[in-house]
Amino acid sequence: MTEKEKLNLLIREGEGLTVEFKERFTARIDEDMVAFANTKGGIILLGVRDNRTIAGEELTNDLKARINSVARNCTPPVKVKLKQIQNIIAVEVPQGDEKPYACGSGYFRRLDGATQKMSNHELRTMFQEHETTPFEEKVNKDVSWDYISKDKIQDFLKEADVGIKRIAPRDLLTSLSLAHNDKITNAGVLFFAKEPRKFILQSQMTLIAFKGKDRVHIYDRQDVQDDLLTQFNSAVMFLMKHLNRRSEIKGVNRKDIYEIPFEALREAVANAIIHRDYSIRGTSLMVEVYDDRVEIVNPGIFPGAKKSDFGKISVRRNERIADMFFRMDKVERAGTGIRRMKEAMSSAGLPAPGIRQSGFYTIIFKRPVEERVEEATQKTVGKTTQKRLVEKGVESTEKVRRKYGESTEKIVLAIAGNRFIKTHEIANKTNLSQSTVEKIIAKLKKDGMLKRIGPDKGGHWEIVPGEQDNEQELNAD
Repeated sequence: MTEKEKLNLLIREGEGLTVEFKERFTARIDEDMVAFANTKGGIILLGVRDNRTIAGEELTNDLKARINSVARNCTPPVKVKLKQIQNIIAVEVPQGDEKPYACGSGYFRRLDGATQKMSNHELRTMFQEHETTPFEEKVNKDVSWDYISKDKIQDFLKEADVGIKRIAPRDLLTSLSLAHNDKITNAGVLFFAKEPRKFILQSQMTLIAFKGKDRVHIYDRQDVQDDLLTQFNSAVMFLMKHLNRRSEIKGVNRKDIYEIPFEALREAVANAIIHRDYSIRGTSLMVEVYDDRVEIVNPGIFPGAKKSDFGKISVRRNERIADMFFRMDKVERAGTGIRRMKEAMSSAGLPAPGIRQSGFYTIIFKRPVEERVEEATQKTVGKTTQKRLVEKGVESTEKVRRKYGESTEKIVLAIAGNRFIKTHEIANKTNLSQSTVEKIIAKLKKDGMLKRIGPDKGGHWEIVPGEQDNEQELNAD
């Protein structure tokens, strides 16, 4: 890949952990220099606007002297390498060997595609980080380029909206700092290996739904042994499948509202993947659904060690992984995730997520108690479900009751309120036996009033539009 091609790739990928755009030179470039030196190194592109358009900048002798002067005035001095590539100046800043670095306005580091001032806690943490190479940064000697999936690369390019149809795996991973000296790092394996668990056994995620409030009866389980993006998407789909939801119709649009705000759950899953200690063998990131709560159990203590730091600091255990999730728009700027979780829960009238920490750390979301769910269902389903039933071809719940009986009415209401509901959940909600529920559902399907869309696992119910001709009563009560 030529220098021009590398430059174009960096611009297409946009700003990130190791790339910063500057429309023109200013003395404040020193903040970006020390930020890169304090983090993983990076490159400053002078002459590129934030929107990825080209403004242009020429490396004159005077400008070269000014940039070098700014670098020397940092404490300790920062090493830089200057290069003119077409009409853009590339300022390459390697990761420093004498951390922490400071400039006139303070200490800075690179987080989520932005230069941010460091707190006292982050400064203390930096010394610990600098002692050893993080697990994600270590080269995985067992992985060759033959094990890298081109399909997963395409998935990433699509998620990151890079706008490149094809690119050599070496070029992409190197540009993202997921490969060094033609060797693939553990972070590169976790995102792009065909079978990540073949090389990092403990990289899997386990999704479990329990019946009840303890870890006894499992009724659904998935072991996700694939890349981190697949893990994220699988966890999101699993939670969508097992949490209650209601629908609101505004005009021609329908909005699904989950019992736990889904933006909070998505953020929690992404944070767990980013903060996980992947060096701990024999572990798995766990997403657990109980009748009264959702728990996300993460190997390794919370970065910062103290529960009081939860939501107050932005220390990242895995900065490369965090940068990848930021590029794919799965997380926002550092330090906002926990706050946004709390705000989403508060807006829904639910308690803030809790945290339990031992050798692992666990984020806990309380589900609404049954009474609240039932109350919300009566308010929403009691008023809107009849409207939905009319829209689906059933004139009213009263007609359903006259035609089929009270038990059938309860089942139809339960399905209208949650089309992903399972038969045992319907039985629990309606206080009917599962055999009775199954018998009534079979009758509704036979009469053409109810249809099953998709498989038993992962599918959903659909109340079929149109008048029903069969007036036969179902005596299952």
